[in-house]
Amino acid sequence: MRKNKLFWGAVAPFAAILTSLFLMYIILKLRGSDPFALFKLMVSYGFDPRNLVSETNLTVSYYLAGVAAAIGFKMLLFNIGMDGQYRMGAFFGAVVGAAIDLPPILHVAVIIVVAMIAGGAWAAIAGYLKVKRGVSEVISNIMLNFIAAAIIAFLLSPNLLGSLPEGSQNVQTKPIPASGQMPTIKIFDGEVYSVIFLAVFVGIAYWIMLNKTVFGFNLRATGLSFRAARSSGVNAPRMIFVTTILSGAIAGLVGIGTLLSDTHSYSMAFPSGFAFTGLSLAILGRNHPVGIFFAAFLWSFLERAGQVLEFEGIPPEIVIVMQGTIVLSIVIAYEVVARINLRQQQRAVGKVNADSSVEATSEVEAK
Repeated sequence: MRKNKLFWGAVAPFAAILTSLFLMYIILKLRGSDPFALFKLMVSYGFDPRNLVSETNLTVSYYLAGVAAAIGFKMLLFNIGMDGQYRMGAFFGAVVGAAIDLPPILHVAVIIVVAMIAGGAWAAIAGYLKVKRGVSEVISNIMLNFIAAAIIAFLLSPNLLGSLPEGSQNVQTKPIPASGQMPTIKIFDGEVYSVIFLAVFVGIAYWIMLNKTVFGFNLRATGLSFRAARSSGVNAPRMIFVTTILSGAIAGLVGIGTLLSDTHSYSMAFPSGFAFTGLSLAILGRNHPVGIFFAAFLWSFLERAGQVLEFEGIPPEIVIVMQGTIVLSIVIAYEVVARINLRQQQRAVGKVNADSSVEATSEVEAK
């Protein structure tokens, strides 16, 4: 039974990707293009060593967003507020990092902790509203995303926490000194952010927390059944609040790689859209740290490889269509798999009951 469940669980994502490729094939064919030639071009461009470096750095950010979303999903929470949490983490990490002077390792550690605290504190607002006032975390987080962007834009004023470098039109925080910067790994004529090791640690810690701790058990139990968990003595509202903060704290790390290994300051030019991406990756990766990694790499690969389509006269937005199709297909595929597993379990239970009845009848006849 377990082997069948694992088999169908592995088939589902591949079926979703194939469905997306088939739709992309139809779209390209209708445009009069050669789909196979373009697919080959995308693969060649995406696996170019220089592009692999960019994809790796993007994968790290996407991976952290996916893990943050997965933590919420385990509690049946939709943390769509990751954009605001990540911006708060990166902004206050940059502000504190530029204001202090500490030894290198300690300096970096303080920035990382501040980013997690800022992201978790911003997520705590949505958690409090849900637990105490019954407000949907989706609604509150959407509003909090806009509020976070507005607050940061206000604080970035040169009269407050921002600065305007000479010859630049981009207002940003003061630069973080060298002691607060993270080194990069030079490979393939590019530089991979060393925050990749932090992402690996987060993934391992997430798995251990979920599967080897009492908190993880209570988290999964509350996510499966709020009432059952509460009846068994679990403080379900507290679990929801803590899980929301934990998800926001991980979301606060999403921009750390860009901040400490590239820009060394925060500006409004930082990318957005991590909320929907993180949620999609958590779904595609089945909330498992390894699955989320492969989903994150696939996402970054498609975004990078899709850029070459523009040179062939194909709008790069087709990649967005492909990504959306993958998400829709994976949701449908997982539902089909769930129903198949349920039917197999029902058949197995029915077979056991039938065998038990036969044995009971035989014993009665023997007596």
